[in-house]
Amino acid sequence: MSPYPALVAAGFRRWSTYRAATAAGALTNSVFGAIKASVLVGTVTSSGAAVAGYDPLQAATFAWATQAFLAPVSVFADDELARRVRTGDIAVDLARPVDPQLAAWATDLGRAAFMLLPRGVPPVVLGALLTGLAVPSSPLPYVLGLASLLVGVSVSFAARWIVNLTAFWLTEVRGILLLYTVLATTLTGLSIPVAWFPTWLNALAHATPFPSMLQTPVDVVLGRVTGLDAVRLVVVQLAWLAGLLAVGRALLAVGARRLVVQGG
Repeated sequence: MSPYPALVAAGFRRWSTYRAATAAGALTNSVFGAIKASVLVGTVTSSGAAVAGYDPLQAATFAWATQAFLAPVSVFADDELARRVRTGDIAVDLARPVDPQLAAWATDLGRAAFMLLPRGVPPVVLGALLTGLAVPSSPLPYVLGLASLLVGVSVSFAARWIVNLTAFWLTEVRGILLLYTVLATTLTGLSIPVAWFPTWLNALAHATPFPSMLQTPVDVVLGRVTGLDAVRLVVVQLAWLAGLLAVGRALLAVGARRLVVQGG
């Protein structure tokens, strides 16, 4: 039996033990969702017309949806792998009879699966009560949206994996992790829709994998893109995922050759 489904389950169980942190995170996501919805709705209302295709209700829905997907996608960078590289514990991972990248990916998918409901549902429920939601009436956007979210979670993992692997060459990675978090917060569409960016920044964002992490799943599940356009966005996500995973594997192979731990 493949160990990877077991690692998905292990990731789910691991994160399900942090119940107080999950509840606090759900509250935080909901509060920030209310703040962001107010800002976006105020922006659209003050303009006197829709902004880049968003009317007030759609802008509010975008705010709630991004807050719901924030935790599963894990937009912000973590340093778990970097710490294992720095301490030499990565040698244990390399010695295990599983692929380190695939094992970490499976574990992260388990984390995301757990986060989806307790961290994702409260902002959506609060949004429905406070502002209402502009959501599709047919099931297809939700089905394709969940598939897009799964790929978005994977793209986020692959990018964070690469950032953490810089620990093989850098003594301290906090600076690059902070830079990654700043870029992700902006370019994923977490703060405002990428469609609201100036032309040059919009083009820059789409030249990176960041919109594929959050903006694309939100657009697909809310039905802002449908049919072949939605499929095209998912294909773009898959292309970014394949490229990032390949880069991550190459970096791990190079980094493992230069790894030095006590005793050998």
